[in-house]
Amino acid sequence: MAFPNQALSPELTWLYGTQMFGMKLGLENTQRLIKALGLEERLEGKRILHIAGTNGKGSVCAFADAMLRAAGKSPGLFTSPHLVTFRERIRVGGQLIPTRRLHQIIRKLRDLVSDWELHPTFFELTLAVALQHFVDTGADPIILETGMGGRYDATNALDGTVSVITPVSFDHEAWLGDTLAKIAGEKAGIIKSGRPVVLAPQDPEAREVLLAAARALNAPVHEVTKPCEDALGLAGRHQRWNAAAAVTAVRLLDPSVSESSIREGLAAARWHGRFQRVGTLHVLDGAHNPAGMETLVTTWRDYFGDARARVIFGAVRGKDTAAMLRLLGGIASSIRWVGISSQRGLLATELETLWRTKVASAFPGVETATCVSLGEALRISPATGHVPTLICGSLYLVGAALDRLEGRRAFEVSEQ
Repeated sequence: MAFPNQALSPELTWLYGTQMFGMKLGLENTQRLIKALGLEERLEGKRILHIAGTNGKGSVCAFADAMLRAAGKSPGLFTSPHLVTFRERIRVGGQLIPTRRLHQIIRKLRDLVSDWELHPTFFELTLAVALQHFVDTGADPIILETGMGGRYDATNALDGTVSVITPVSFDHEAWLGDTLAKIAGEKAGIIKSGRPVVLAPQDPEAREVLLAAARALNAPVHEVTKPCEDALGLAGRHQRWNAAAAVTAVRLLDPSVSESSIREGLAAARWHGRFQRVGTLHVLDGAHNPAGMETLVTTWRDYFGDARARVIFGAVRGKDTAAMLRLLGGIASSIRWVGISSQRGLLATELETLWRTKVASAFPGVETATCVSLGEALRISPATGHVPTLICGSLYLVGAALDRLEGRRAFEVSEQ
């Protein structure tokens, strides 16, 4: 099933169309794009903060970006996926890339690669757009979030000044491997020879692999051993560990950033879709793997105690959805299943079947229902009292919900 975007510009229509080329791990196309755009020399000397891991990458990016901006810097920030609009992926000094500028760069890229035999992927082209915008605006430092893995992720075509690896857990096993050691080995690919790497707390199996990779490259290791105690703009005890990793990385990247700027940035940081309160009636969280769901459940209990959640849930294929639901069942009073605007999205009926056959027996009191749309799910799962409705399971669902709840009608469907 296809989910076409409505009323997109010809430029974005072309760019989204490149998702048909799928995902490809490798650096060759990105290196070729950088060279063809004449960016090699212009990127030389740029400080680059490179962030990989399974969960927490976006939050670390948000904290680092906010601290650098509080210090008067104009950082370039590249993240994925977006929640509502593509422009969220590329920011300078906290500002989304202007629409006109975005279209100009896409047209340039479209002409550039029109006769390439090996066509660049959507992610490679998106990174190229970001790098062009960063050098044109003088953004510095540059913050890069990996898309998937690390070793062969397109972002690894650049030479990071400081690397950060957030907690490694199971996700994208078909691409990265079926053990924590294999997955950690892919994430370790962003570690650069002689350059510092910041390690968030890790499972022992993953930690061993990451430390070995750092030793082999003579890369100084800075392990995060205690959570940040400053006031934070993001909710949840896990964010204290993300903040601590970001603080360590920013201090290594730019020692001129003052302690007052660090505190100011941590308190000002915002990152949509991470236990985000929308008014008093809804909480949105993009937890999309078991580790993320475990964190979400812990955060829910920290904020709402034993109160049970009315849940709206959607997910994509290729995840351990049953494991996620076994965790979610512990805080849910009811769950409304919805499909997601993605070709990889599980149907609401498939989610109901999965729940009934693999999870429901452990949670006999949880009521479930399939919904034909997110709108229907919102109508039949109203918040009551002090307990909001929880929307979770996929960043794609969170983006659609955020767009609807804020009345923007700007949601752009993306497969990546």
